[in-house]
Amino acid sequence: MATITLQEIAHSYTGASTNPDDYALKKLNLTWRDGGAYALLGPSGCGKTTLLNIISGLLIPTDGRVLFNDQDITRLPTEQRNIAQIFQFPVIYDTMTVFDNLAFPLKNRGRSRKEIEPRVIALAKMLGLEKDLGTRAQHLTADAKQKISLGRGLIRQSVNAILFDEPLTVIDPQLKWELRSQLKYLHKQFGFTMIYVTHDQTEALTFAEQVIVMYEGEIVQVGTPEELFDRPAHTFVGYFIGSPGMNIIPCLLQGNQAVVDGHRIDLGQHYPDQPASAKTELGVRPEHLRLGPADEGGLPVRVVKVNDIGRHRIVRVALEGRELNVVVPEQSEIGGERAALYFNPDHTNIYLNDHLLTGERQ
Repeated sequence: MATITLQEIAHSYTGASTNPDDYALKKLNLTWRDGGAYALLGPSGCGKTTLLNIISGLLIPTDGRVLFNDQDITRLPTEQRNIAQIFQFPVIYDTMTVFDNLAFPLKNRGRSRKEIEPRVIALAKMLGLEKDLGTRAQHLTADAKQKISLGRGLIRQSVNAILFDEPLTVIDPQLKWELRSQLKYLHKQFGFTMIYVTHDQTEALTFAEQVIVMYEGEIVQVGTPEELFDRPAHTFVGYFIGSPGMNIIPCLLQGNQAVVDGHRIDLGQHYPDQPASAKTELGVRPEHLRLGPADEGGLPVRVVKVNDIGRHRIVRVALEGRELNVVVPEQSEIGGERAALYFNPDHTNIYLNDHLLTGERQ
């Protein structure tokens, strides 16, 4: 296992350039502690697979260094990095049995049958494959094959890191939760450094202790699932995390109030005034908004749509010409087309040029 440090890493597929737009991965610094569980989260094309391939040695970065336990391995080939990588599609030998597939990484390193057999059997039990040990892989379902692929990565107990590149994409949705739970259990059991690439926020937030959110080649926030939800550091994080995502609307700042189309909204902090040309926005989670009767104060809104999704309702409302989502309890009565909207000041964020702006508590 290893502490992985990325120093001034950047990558352009067309070579070194003075134009930042030429870089698929913009300059970043990051350290992952030994034994941690991390997720790289972001949409397709944001740079997460590029970053994973730099760590694994499939790519040499245009700039910067990769360190494993303070050793510079930037130009070291993949096979000398002592890592395991698990891909979107299972990498296994169809003509081999489950046992032989799981045993292969150890056999390839000259381990004895006496050492191999108990480790394979123990791991097969953890993965729910113990009844299939004598079955050829070609006869198994896609999820069972991916379990074998996971097992091949986990069978070696001395790897520096295990890298997962969208490993559950081909898995039946009903089985994804089971496999994610198994991965978390195996992480606790073995303490491997695990880095998990995904575009699925549910996978990232349920697997990782720390989530690295990427957008347009940059890291926009590193944090726990709770931090990403409560205090998104970038408007993209607010929009991308949550279902529905954060409401983000343009505003003007005036001390401890935001002004939206002439309506004043109290904030939990005092902010310095910004020039009228500045891009200032208010961000608030649908869960931190409340609706009340139209004649009881609050901001006057029009109810556009109500979606009942079982556990709660998502109400779409219009404040002047701007629409927002509000999450309300399932049993809430929505009386008519008009309502009053209330903001929770402690959970109302302000963004300047897409980045979280910190004010002073009153």
